[in-house]
Amino acid sequence: MPAAGVGAPAAFGAWDYGVFALMLLVSTGIGLWVALARGGQRSPDDFFTGGRRLGALPVGLSLAASFMSAVQVLGVPAEAARYGLKFLWMCLGQVLCSAFTAALFLPVFYRLGLTSTYQYLEMRFNRAVRLCGTLQYLLATVLYTGIVIYAPALILNQVTGLDIWASLLSTGIICTFYTTVGGMKAVVWTDAFQVVVMLSGFWAILARGAVLLGGPRQVLRLAQNHSRINLLDFDPDPRSRYTFWTFVVGGTLVWLSMYGVNQAQVQRYVACSTERKAKLAVLINQLGLLVIVTSAACCGILMFVFYSDCDPLLTGRISAPDQYMPLFVLDIFEDLPGVPGLFLACAYSGTLSTASTSINAMAAVTLEDLIKPLLPGLAPRRLVLVSKGLSLVFGSACLAVAALSSLLGGGVLQGSFTVMGVISGPLLGAFALGMFLPACNAPGVLSGLGAGFSISLWVALGATLYPPSEQTMGVLPSSATACVVSSSNASVLLDSLPTVNASASSLPSVGVTGSGSSSAGDPGRPALAHSFYAISYLYYGALGTLTTVLCGALVSYLTGPTKRSSLGPGLLWWDLTRKTASVAPKEDVATLGDGLVKGLEEIPVGAKSAPDSRDFLPTEENRPLFLQHEARGPGPWAPSGGKGKGEQDLETNL
Repeated sequence: MPAAGVGAPAAFGAWDYGVFALMLLVSTGIGLWVALARGGQRSPDDFFTGGRRLGALPVGLSLAASFMSAVQVLGVPAEAARYGLKFLWMCLGQVLCSAFTAALFLPVFYRLGLTSTYQYLEMRFNRAVRLCGTLQYLLATVLYTGIVIYAPALILNQVTGLDIWASLLSTGIICTFYTTVGGMKAVVWTDAFQVVVMLSGFWAILARGAVLLGGPRQVLRLAQNHSRINLLDFDPDPRSRYTFWTFVVGGTLVWLSMYGVNQAQVQRYVACSTERKAKLAVLINQLGLLVIVTSAACCGILMFVFYSDCDPLLTGRISAPDQYMPLFVLDIFEDLPGVPGLFLACAYSGTLSTASTSINAMAAVTLEDLIKPLLPGLAPRRLVLVSKGLSLVFGSACLAVAALSSLLGGGVLQGSFTVMGVISGPLLGAFALGMFLPACNAPGVLSGLGAGFSISLWVALGATLYPPSEQTMGVLPSSATACVVSSSNASVLLDSLPTVNASASSLPSVGVTGSGSSSAGDPGRPALAHSFYAISYLYYGALGTLTTVLCGALVSYLTGPTKRSSLGPGLLWWDLTRKTASVAPKEDVATLGDGLVKGLEEIPVGAKSAPDSRDFLPTEENRPLFLQHEARGPGPWAPSGGKGKGEQDLETNL
């Protein structure tokens, strides 16, 4: 099979730069055109939810792209090359996540007509719980977005020699500019375009690699001989980095914290015009995730077979596993100029979309949960300006975190999932307590959030300070025995290879994250380093979620459970199973106190300040009530006392 010379530097030519620039230009053009069409954003609702009139296809593709940009392009192939094809069990965790999201969380958020998911926590508990959730979300998203911005900077730095600080600054500036002038419509349509580009890049790599390596059958045979076809790994040991159980249990809960209750995702599926379209968007998102993860994992297997006898990590061509993919692209497309530029543009512009989505969501949450309660009299136009200013602030914060992300040792994929697991895992537990445990009260959920965050942060910090050995994690072996050595580097490589291979003989892998076999016998390591701190990072979120639920339930019952009769309609999940129309009444949605839906000029004079439970009547219509009113034309808002005009008129006049 092909083997690249050890001393050959990676090259990035003029054609690659041209394709790279063209893809960025097209992505930016799509975003700006959609953002500025029809006069741009005339209200906060336009900026944050696209007027709640988006279709299922672009929203679904945007959902698939949001957490799958450069982190996916870099991380999944590297993990599949090092741990095998069992990474495909991630798809099962994503399927379960999508099912739970569509059945449990989406209907509640959609029918309440919320802009900020943390409005629910105040409606269900109190303002303190809402602020706690908001602050945890902002912390998690700033950290996560910083990692996402760092990923393409890492690519450009390693494969082109471009200064990493120049990469970080250019990424941050473009993200901030794009988010400030754009809105949710621009983000959604650009994300949809980026999914197509991302899949095109993966499929081009798969086709080229299979041809160079003798076809798919030869690739599978060689991968099987090196233990990379290992789907039947049902090891229950939680310390194994990837098994069937880590993906089904830990992976499902991590993805659920990202897709079920995460502001960036909820904000997009509530932007659909009907609830049915929102559920269809989740289905489209799932299909997109399946194709993307499968393509990325197969690229990882191809990459391993290509380097099976000359691992560039062992020879020093790269210094971290995340650099496998860009090097692989340059090696297999060295005689096809322009294609490496397509790959880099895919990762880079996909990250722009992801970062802009996160920044937009953070601006929405800050405006809804922190600023509007303090300044309730701001006009819609002023609120749009404040939102753009917040986007500028959060873009700068994410850029600062991106600079610190270069210190990560476990790779961008582990770093991103660790952040989401530690901080978003307890938030998932808080929403689960609110929707599925009527007895849970505010002290209970606050105690649960504190306990869940403390436990998950404890294990994450312990794993960082005392990383598990590569043997414990299950890293598969690699080799550098068949490298083509240039004469200038022969003496250096030959001097180093005996040492590398000697260590490789006692370890499953070399030169990757972990402290090696010696760490297990280090007398200075605490006892927990071999057990609690060694669990897979996919379990961090599950640990936080379960701790939050158990602690919250216990404290709630000890301090006096909430009475079911004291809860408003639509706050519990089984309100939906009883066909309760759990939607925000028009009077409440129209105000600028919480909903960010209508301007002050649209508030009727006689609007009520609080909903009455009698106003929540059964309905078969999927769209929120305020959109039913807009779709059917203006009319009186007073409740109708008769049924002579049928069910449709009854819904209109609620």
